[in-house]
Amino acid sequence: MAATDISAASAASATSPSQTKLRLGALTALVIGSMVGSGVFSLPQNMASGAGPLAILIGWGITAVGMLALVFVYQSLAVRKPRLDAGPYAYAKAGFGPFIGFNSAWGYWISAWIGNVSYAVIVFSALSYFYPAFGDGNTWQAVLGASVLLWLIHMLVLAGVRQAAIVNLVVTIAKIAPIVLFIGIIAVAFKVDVFNADFSGLGNASLGSVMSQVKSTMLVTLWVFIGIEGASVFSARAERRKDIATATVLGFLTCLALYALVSLLSLGIINQPELAALKNPSMAGVLEAVVGPWGAILINLALVVSVAGAFLSWTLLAAEVPHVAGKDGTMPKFFAHESDRGVPSTSLLVTNLLVQAFLIITLFAQSTYQALFYIASAAILVPYIFSGAYAAKLAITGESYGAGESRNGALLMGLVATIYGLWLVYAAGLSYLFMCAVLYAPGIIFYIWARRENQERIFHPVEAVLAVALVAVGLYAAYEMWTGAVSAL
Repeated sequence: MAATDISAASAASATSPSQTKLRLGALTALVIGSMVGSGVFSLPQNMASGAGPLAILIGWGITAVGMLALVFVYQSLAVRKPRLDAGPYAYAKAGFGPFIGFNSAWGYWISAWIGNVSYAVIVFSALSYFYPAFGDGNTWQAVLGASVLLWLIHMLVLAGVRQAAIVNLVVTIAKIAPIVLFIGIIAVAFKVDVFNADFSGLGNASLGSVMSQVKSTMLVTLWVFIGIEGASVFSARAERRKDIATATVLGFLTCLALYALVSLLSLGIINQPELAALKNPSMAGVLEAVVGPWGAILINLALVVSVAGAFLSWTLLAAEVPHVAGKDGTMPKFFAHESDRGVPSTSLLVTNLLVQAFLIITLFAQSTYQALFYIASAAILVPYIFSGAYAAKLAITGESYGAGESRNGALLMGLVATIYGLWLVYAAGLSYLFMCAVLYAPGIIFYIWARRENQERIFHPVEAVLAVALVAVGLYAAYEMWTGAVSAL
């Protein structure tokens, strides 16, 4: 998950319109910057915790196909439906009705603010290298520090503060440079015999079959690409609009290469069981094993700088989703309230109160960064699945296509993106799907609220059935978590 540089782009655009036209190289850099966040720093341990080298290779292959299809879906929809600019949920709403659209907005919002909780956890997990009392980012000291950071950012946003171009540049360098250095060093130190020691992972019975191992990698690989749909935000700044699609693909392939190399090369430095036992950010432990303590210091500091910028950007994004949805009637109107400085103040407050609540929950549940990003990844699947389905629907019906225009490619990409999303739902597993059901079910209250405000029919028959089913699953999941049959976090 990345620090989508929407705020920096907006600030630059507002202050210097003449400087907003970007060429392909600059656009590609922006796309990369919008995807690289905290996830890459923990990839070695996150991937190795449930899979061996073979399954990790297969996992990256599936992700390459699925995410590339999603890239093409968003690029196609941006061109064919330029008026639907309110985010991925707008596609779900246009294609499948207001209830599906609302749940897509709700799920995207859940993913964004739970992602912020994970950022807070990983920041203080990294700082525990220097102050051990922070532990894995879920001790009372870490929660207290994260709470202070959260409300400092809240006040900054209320004051109208946005990332300036120079801050964005520093943060981007802090993200990319250590990753490239890490890859270069461990590539030289890579040991083939360590990598091949248990290539299939079947020597470790706890990992299960190769298919089970592949499933365990899916939400990890999704997590590091969340934000890829934000690339279209830069379309107005492109010198040539056709460069947007090219930049997105180049940025995606670059990040895919970086992510895959980080996770796979690490398995040639430390074997799978030891790698799985590393604390996060696990890149620090891998580099320390090769070059000594300065490697861990470098990675931990780089992560703190990177995630501090990510925390600010995703606070803005998390507040913006319900704000825009409140303005277009998808969510209650109170979310649309803005301060005198144009900040979505009500949405921001509600969002950060939820982040604060979950930070406290991590203290009592001892929740880890990995558990939190699994939930955030699972929550975002609804808008992703319906975005792919909407692209396929347009290709089937011919809507927005010219006479004789080929639709086969768009249909294929839409279907692949949809199937990939459904596969991720299956791969997520029961615990995380139950947790998402618990978080999605209360949204129905806000949906009914919004529909009544707009004097619109609340449910059509199919939507009513879906709503009842969602509440039933949510209540059952809550009961299972209460009794301990399914873990909550």
